[in-house]
Amino acid sequence: MTILVTGATGNVGRHIVAQLAERGESVRALTRHPERAQFPDGVVAVQGDLTDLDSMRAAMAGCEAVHFITFDGATGAPLQNGAELVTLAEASGVRRISVLGGWFESTLEPALRAGSIPWAQLAPVEYMTNALEWAPEVAQHRRVRTLADWPSAMIHAGDIAAVAVVLLTEDGHDGQVYFLTGPEALTPAERAARIGEALGEDVEWIHLDEDEEVERLRAFGYDETYVAFGLDLAKNPPEVGQIVQDTVTRLTGRPGRTFAQWARENVEAFRG
Repeated sequence: MTILVTGATGNVGRHIVAQLAERGESVRALTRHPERAQFPDGVVAVQGDLTDLDSMRAAMAGCEAVHFITFDGATGAPLQNGAELVTLAEASGVRRISVLGGWFESTLEPALRAGSIPWAQLAPVEYMTNALEWAPEVAQHRRVRTLADWPSAMIHAGDIAAVAVVLLTEDGHDGQVYFLTGPEALTPAERAARIGEALGEDVEWIHLDEDEEVERLRAFGYDETYVAFGLDLAKNPPEVGQIVQDTVTRLTGRPGRTFAQWARENVEAFRG
């Protein structure tokens, strides 16, 4: 089976590419810069961009399945050409589609609902890689500071990819939205402790007030719209993000990776 993976150099996409290649599938990895990309042996890097329909026509030709992201990889803006992409996929003979969804829909999801190709959506609640935001402060001060104090069932990117592989290679998932979590819901204090265990040192969690959280978010260079969004999220977490789902185990047949495992894999980012 020939499968096209868009967002192939991204946090989730690179795992999808690797896992499909390990299965022996014929993988095309879409990237704007094939000369810079590093993929497993046998993977074909194809030059293209989701906003460039000519490049997508060539990339999808002969593919039986496609993994889509819903944003422009260059700018992060939601896709505006979803209907055209779905029309291209239908004309190319694509038989299955997986979509990595975000906080808000792009034009791709409604086009898929109106189209003829079986598809399913991956809906990760929170990525474990979000904790890399803490790396500079952990490295310098062995501390984590947040306003949010609620537990989050964060998921490993490799487990998101494992579910995507199922959707791309098996029938029976048409129209499904799969909420994805890790195997445990941990508070920021508990996650800081897991990072500390990986380092072999104590990492302190400090609870911020709202003004301090705004200052923290601004220090990352976020614009005021995102700062307001981050503040609201810290105060009003989505309930789904705090509830462990069995989706990974149910679809892949194995338990999801723990945050402690992720921390060990990424410990050098926090060491300083």
